[in-house]
Amino acid sequence: MLWLNLLINGLIWGCALGMVAISFSLIFATTRFFHVAPAAVYSLGGYLAWSMMKRGAPEWVALLGAVVACGLVGAAIQKLLYERLDRRGATHLVVLIASLGLAAVMQNAIAGAYTSNVLQFGLPWANRTTSIGGALLTNTQMLTVCFGVLSYLGAMWFAHRTLLGKRIRAVASNPFLAEITRLEPRRVHIAVMAIGSAMVCIPGVLVPLDLGLQPFGGVPMLLTATIAVIAGGVGSISGAFLLALVIAVLQNLSLLVMPGEWSIGITFGIFIIFMLFRPRGLFTG
Repeated sequence: MLWLNLLINGLIWGCALGMVAISFSLIFATTRFFHVAPAAVYSLGGYLAWSMMKRGAPEWVALLGAVVACGLVGAAIQKLLYERLDRRGATHLVVLIASLGLAAVMQNAIAGAYTSNVLQFGLPWANRTTSIGGALLTNTQMLTVCFGVLSYLGAMWFAHRTLLGKRIRAVASNPFLAEITRLEPRRVHIAVMAIGSAMVCIPGVLVPLDLGLQPFGGVPMLLTATIAVIAGGVGSISGAFLLALVIAVLQNLSLLVMPGEWSIGITFGIFIIFMLFRPRGLFTG
């Protein structure tokens, strides 16, 4: 039943990846630039939660504290860096370079503070297993699935049922019209960055519960999530989440026929196919 275990692991990994993809989709669709610093925010969230747990904070307090802190960091990045660049008329390429630089600075600062060695949370309950349909799942993996599904449903409800969510969709749809109708796009951008950074913190804590903390662990996660967003359709929450699941499952199932180091080729193969035959993404007209 190796294929079943690989399928289930792919769905678990896809739920974690889906949270990052939703975050990136919200930010990119609204601000219209590639914000790659979430790779560093992803790592930062895990280290903040680890630090709070080591100082005696309960696990749920550490997770909540890390989520709030990452949300504030995201808002500060938008306000202090991207908004200033926008006011000075910086091109998207300049903003991208600034984002890359910020990610590098943050990740190296984390490595300097915590070392580049893998750190473990050391929580006995996290690795306890439960048999479901013949597959063994850890408590962490089940939490990842629950948070992934809840994040998707929450993002859909937020985008379509709340006033702020509708403002975000309006700004993403037509920034110029949003400006002249006093929807205050710059404030919306700050809110989106805060929400996206808070969301990316959740897998930033849950994934290291299984694999351990590494300062640069968010880079491959963000890269794969970006491909899921583009293939799913920029601005589509459903497309980002579903393509994240598909990519993660295909990566895992590919282990049946090829070595693990080649599975990343599946991701780029999907990207190339969509760029050739469906460049606007699967869930756009």
